[in-house]
Amino acid sequence: MKQAHHPDLDEIGLVGVMGALSDPIRMGLVRVLADGRERGWGELRAPVAKSTLSHHLRVLRDAGVTRTRQEGTRCFVELRRHDLETRFPGLLDAVLQAACDDDVGAHVGVAADRDVG
Repeated sequence: MKQAHHPDLDEIGLVGVMGALSDPIRMGLVRVLADGRERGWGELRAPVAKSTLSHHLRVLRDAGVTRTRQEGTRCFVELRRHDLETRFPGLLDAVLQAACDDDVGAHVGVAADRDVG
């Protein structure tokens, strides 16, 4: 697998970030990642096919919302909270609060430890 591109801080744009966050699945992924933990892709659970989940994760990465790291055959993803806060102070917290209030993305979660493999 080739190395994934992650936009530099000054390349992260508001329109791209808001577009990436406009989908309920992607918003759910961000809600899951908001705990600050890096997650393996296999831990993430969403009501979509694996290929569709991969697409959503790529959209978030390309917008600068997440960072992906490969270790052997496994891929890990984390929220770029610090970068987003630096670029757009208060935006992520406001969006996360609104998503929680409106229950957007609540159908996305993390697999139980025994389910991860």
